[in-house]
Amino acid sequence: MRSGAKVAIVGGVFVVVAGGVAYGGYTLVGGSDDKGPGGTHTQGAPARTGPPGADEIKETSTAFLQAWAKGDAAGAAALTNNQAEAATALSGFSDQAHITNVTVTPGAPNGAVVPYTVKADVSFGGKTAPLAYASQLTVVRGQSTHKPLVDWQPAVLHPQLKKGERLVTDQAQNPEIQAVDYKDRPLTKEKYPSLGAILDGLREKYGTKVNGTPGVELQIQGNGTPARTLITLQKGTPGKLKTTLDADVQAAAEQAVKRFGESSVVAVKPSTGEIRAVADNRNDKFPASLQGRVAPGSTMKIVTATMLIEKGAVSADKPAVCPPDVQWQGVTFHNLDNFSLPSSDPFSKSFAKSCNTAFIKHIREVNDDGALGRVAANYFGLGQDWKVGVPSFDGSVPASAGAETAAAYIGQGKVQMSPLDMASVAATAKSGRFRQPVIVPQSLDGRELAQADPLPADIAAQLRQMMHITATTSYGTATEAMASVGGVKGAKTGSAEKDGQNKSDSWFTGYSDDLAAAALVQSGGHGGTAAGPIVAQVLRAG
Repeated sequence: MRSGAKVAIVGGVFVVVAGGVAYGGYTLVGGSDDKGPGGTHTQGAPARTGPPGADEIKETSTAFLQAWAKGDAAGAAALTNNQAEAATALSGFSDQAHITNVTVTPGAPNGAVVPYTVKADVSFGGKTAPLAYASQLTVVRGQSTHKPLVDWQPAVLHPQLKKGERLVTDQAQNPEIQAVDYKDRPLTKEKYPSLGAILDGLREKYGTKVNGTPGVELQIQGNGTPARTLITLQKGTPGKLKTTLDADVQAAAEQAVKRFGESSVVAVKPSTGEIRAVADNRNDKFPASLQGRVAPGSTMKIVTATMLIEKGAVSADKPAVCPPDVQWQGVTFHNLDNFSLPSSDPFSKSFAKSCNTAFIKHIREVNDDGALGRVAANYFGLGQDWKVGVPSFDGSVPASAGAETAAAYIGQGKVQMSPLDMASVAATAKSGRFRQPVIVPQSLDGRELAQADPLPADIAAQLRQMMHITATTSYGTATEAMASVGGVKGAKTGSAEKDGQNKSDSWFTGYSDDLAAAALVQSGGHGGTAAGPIVAQVLRAG
């Protein structure tokens, strides 16, 4: 910020304007060892302790914002609890980001938190564009000085900044792209907000391959993540990048995740592995749809059933024992509400009702703690370093021992999956073979895709039979959620308990004709209640 700024009271809040500085009768002269920002602490007087008082919060935040507005990076940094980091960031605000003509409008403090808005210009290479945003700071008590200080976080400078990131205005690092779906329909962050990080990643990786040219932009750079554009001062020429996404399915996915907070969904075409939609609705903005690492609960029983059928332990149409509970290695595992099924009922009913004990009882017959991981990799491609086109997590089913093996059979313990992984599992069951999910065609860069063996035809048929029963019968846990979905369909519900959560994570994966999808709602409860409706809405769009 540039000189000639001050803070004054306007309409009950204090704002940065030109001239001297005052707030509530205090004159701000900066901080020193014998006089704090409010001028109330003199040398020899006992240091104040405990949380900062209202007067200290107002005076310290005002002094900090004044110094920042004047371009006094050192003075502003001295009023924080991390002077070195703050000084570097505040200096870069003008030197690297080229932000000028700044006006800051603080709002009324809410306890120790002071909100404010920033309006400024970004100027570089003869081009200028306006910048406006809102952020906030928190005033804390210094641990050694006992002075009130601004708790320095990168978000004080800009709300989207994270540790290790900086604001930079320059020619963009990567050429621009015009992303389109498989039918050449445009895909933008504005219309499809969940694609923001994905489009940034695609631009970084493929911008030069589609002959785009870079523009001049204010970006957030650093921290090993793709640069994120905040302001475009001069547009480049975008290169056309064709993705595998489907604009109609993507739009449905964006709407579907709005139903529940902390939710994610992915849709995949079973016959090709092409990703048709990716959407997230999370407070932390993390792309859990592609990169989540969460226990998948009973949706993992698709993989476990494959292993048990291959080992000859079960068959879809043969009777299976489903008691209310079962012990393994000193740990008791229960079914939901301790339900049980008659011993004459087929294994397909245990699958459809998600009977935990019907799976765990066969551990001794399998007699192989690594079998589940091998089946997951050999038939479903899990854990094989997928080359999707953007960062993704391709699942983990580590070898286990003792009670952890039983937990893994029902998708708990150390097993970790993302919605992308479970959408691919359903797609593999539907088509009979794993096709590595991709979001851009392999032909774009010739990358090597993960491979897996085809499912034995008899096993694939049994999986489809059991998933169809789960989605269509009166006792199937997925029937209610899938009632509105047409076509040849199948599904599997899941819930996974997690330490520190009052409710389990809700999982659901299913397919209809040539579209498969999986959803996760963290702390959503039963799979059919939260994740199920999300998947159904996406499948209907396909």
